[in-house]
Amino acid sequence: MRKWIIVAVAALLCVASCTKSSSDNNTNPPGEATLTDVVLTQNLSFPWEILWGPDNMLWITERGGKISRVNPADGAITPVITISEVVSNGEGGLLGMVLHPNFATTPEVFVAYNYNKAGAYTKKIVKFTYNGTTLTNPVVLLDNIPASNIHNGTRLAISPDKKLFITSGDASVSSRAQDKTNPAGKIQRINLDGSVPADNPVPGSPLWTFGHRNPQGLVFVGDRLYSSEHGNTTDDEINIIQKNRNFGWPNIEGFCNAGSEQTFCAATDVAEPIFAWSPTIAPSGIDYYNNDAIPQWKNSLLLAVLKDSELLQLKLNTAGDKVEVVNTFYKSTYGRMRDVAISPQGDVYIITSNGTNDKIIRVSKGP
Repeated sequence: MRKWIIVAVAALLCVASCTKSSSDNNTNPPGEATLTDVVLTQNLSFPWEILWGPDNMLWITERGGKISRVNPADGAITPVITISEVVSNGEGGLLGMVLHPNFATTPEVFVAYNYNKAGAYTKKIVKFTYNGTTLTNPVVLLDNIPASNIHNGTRLAISPDKKLFITSGDASVSSRAQDKTNPAGKIQRINLDGSVPADNPVPGSPLWTFGHRNPQGLVFVGDRLYSSEHGNTTDDEINIIQKNRNFGWPNIEGFCNAGSEQTFCAATDVAEPIFAWSPTIAPSGIDYYNNDAIPQWKNSLLLAVLKDSELLQLKLNTAGDKVEVVNTFYKSTYGRMRDVAISPQGDVYIITSNGTNDKIIRVSKGP
């Protein structure tokens, strides 16, 4: 109880001192851009991933198995493929996706999805080749990750040194998160061909970090990796992912600030979040904004939020290891927000996750 009170009071103080709503942007301080939000396209069904492709198109996944390209100018949707093997149970289905960083010469698309394997709901990571129209030549890079109708995690990111990082939730069994032999509740790291890097913490294992409940956001800023993670009833988190660190779940929720938690944290080298919310807000996809188009958002993580139905700007300090300011935008305007992507021009694209007439919202510098 003492821990909950401390975190709740901290959250209330932050709301009082460092949060504003989108309506506050009607009068912008000098140097701040006015924001314009429009619906780019709609009639989507539970989109999960949105990213800006090197072909200057938006790429999206929908949980039912569909991958599409979306024209950011007019919202026209071009289907790429529907993966028939995908099984969407609850929050599961076709989830994370990332494109090869050298896509023009290596047109590879990495996706993560749930399917039924010998009667067990399972997640695997598959690499496809894009031939200009559809995806071909599937290669399974990683398989046998436990899945569930909740807590699948499943964001993908590629590091500057071209390693693939994969988040996985505990798949509704919390004890898996502390079991290093179980791939659930982990962030994993593999080479782009599916092999295990020689410098991973456990030889021959994709394991990179453990103790995760349900991490649904992942973004590199340089070589620093940020993740957003769902807590239980307290302590949604923003974490900086560090090699071989324990992120605590289910023994620790948020900070190491209760007596029993402090003992466990000291004994197991638990990494604390750089920010946490209590009560929970249900944080999902994140991206990093550092464009001059919207100067007030520079050096910020942009976070899509589900339960609280909003976009959050998390202004980082110069070192990038603390959240200095939290600003709220579009609260209850478009419903649940699942993921966010940023164009090279500084426009921001948000996908909703309402299940009925889901949308892509474009936020740009206003007139």
